[in-house]
Amino acid sequence: MPRLLLRWCCVVGLAAGLGSSASAADPKTAPPNIVLIFSDDQGYGDLGCYGAKSFKTPHLDRMAREGMRFTNFYVSEAVCSASRASLLTGCYAVRVGLEGALNHTSKTGINPDEFLLSELCKQQGYATAIYGKWHLGHLPKFNPLRHGFDEFLGLPYPNDCSNQFHPIVRTFPPLPLIEGEKVIAEEPDQAKFTGQLTERAVRFIERHQDRPFFLYVPHVMPHVPIHASEKFRGQSQGGLYGDTIEELDWSVGEILAALKKHGLDERTLVIFTSDNGPFLSYGSHAGSAGPLRGGKLTAFEGGVRMPCLMRWPGKIPAGTVCDELSATIDLLPTIAKLIGGKLSGNTIDGRDIGPLLAGKAGAKSPHEAYFYYNGSELHAIRAGDWKLHFPHPYLEVNGTPGKDGKPANFANLKPDDLTKSGMTGVASRHGYRVEKTGLELYNLKDDIGESKNVAAQHPEVVKRLQALAEPARAELGDSLTGRKGSGLRPAGKE
Repeated sequence: MPRLLLRWCCVVGLAAGLGSSASAADPKTAPPNIVLIFSDDQGYGDLGCYGAKSFKTPHLDRMAREGMRFTNFYVSEAVCSASRASLLTGCYAVRVGLEGALNHTSKTGINPDEFLLSELCKQQGYATAIYGKWHLGHLPKFNPLRHGFDEFLGLPYPNDCSNQFHPIVRTFPPLPLIEGEKVIAEEPDQAKFTGQLTERAVRFIERHQDRPFFLYVPHVMPHVPIHASEKFRGQSQGGLYGDTIEELDWSVGEILAALKKHGLDERTLVIFTSDNGPFLSYGSHAGSAGPLRGGKLTAFEGGVRMPCLMRWPGKIPAGTVCDELSATIDLLPTIAKLIGGKLSGNTIDGRDIGPLLAGKAGAKSPHEAYFYYNGSELHAIRAGDWKLHFPHPYLEVNGTPGKDGKPANFANLKPDDLTKSGMTGVASRHGYRVEKTGLELYNLKDDIGESKNVAAQHPEVVKRLQALAEPARAELGDSLTGRKGSGLRPAGKE
């Protein structure tokens, strides 16, 4: 049986080969700054260095040349709030009680007892800021400033929670743009989001160049409704979606330029990844999962395997590719070790991937098994190259993908579709239909697109992966099999 859990009660020191113990008072030996850029619904195939052809991403491609490109990097679930909860807590989202995507009606959010990446950095004397979409609770007690961040400019929930832009629902309050804990605008111009967030990020770097900082930029784009500023509209060969991605790439370039301008390149770990795969039902306003099957809201690779780039000159070998499995849940323990931080006694699921970042010969994934959850349902497990899907429902685009910001099958939407709940409701409102898998085994090395079920040819592998899943069911539960996990923690409540 694998050890599913990793209990970090005291993580001290720095990863071998990635740093040395240091005082923030000496800029030459200070612990690294952390810049974490998190795009929204950007697919595996939406960067030039991952195969994009209809638009250009020169700054992200430069990050790949100057750092490490990951080919097996995962989020915990293919949906916004759950993915962000995992990023900041180092846990599968089901463990911390956050599922799906919160909105303006949600009474829950991140539990104040959870220890976030922002709090880890704050503990070590870092300046901390978030510019972008928070999406871990909109009520005052869930505000980022109450969870380790010094500054916040952005949205409390998705940009489609707006009567102006949602293609279906028309019952939202005005979309709030928040600074700190104050609403500073209602229904802001979404075409300005990427530029505004980038400007704040650059100014933050300038203001904190002489002390360690954690800068978190969870971009609003390219979540529908997509927007690009006037400077970028019509500039790509990929339509409005391509324009939006090229502006995000520009943003990355501006942040990298600010680091270079202030002599911070070799003192800063920059991470770029996405929260989940593309919202495929939206067609021309959605991205691409490249060779991967599925997209957002599914446990297929296109939903949870993300583009990921990490750059730290002099520490991460330039121009390298990491094919080992790693995930957003690994960032918290990895960064803790890099900056000499101490984690709380909360059980986490992430592992230190410092040896992978250092490019150590023979370094392997710290995960014997990785679990694909959808809410409380265990949909699949991966071990090595093998991925086993358990019988589960999933969403498939219902007909031709939509265009101009509308989902597939939009013309056939009925009023009662808006009142349906659960997966059926999501499917109805967003142009999907519900399908179901059987017990299906895929070799991801030979079949990255999950097209050839080889369960019948490898019964011993099926049996081994079924056994590996049992610790997850015991700890995290599985409503598909009626299991209640012993290691679950509640979300925060109003």
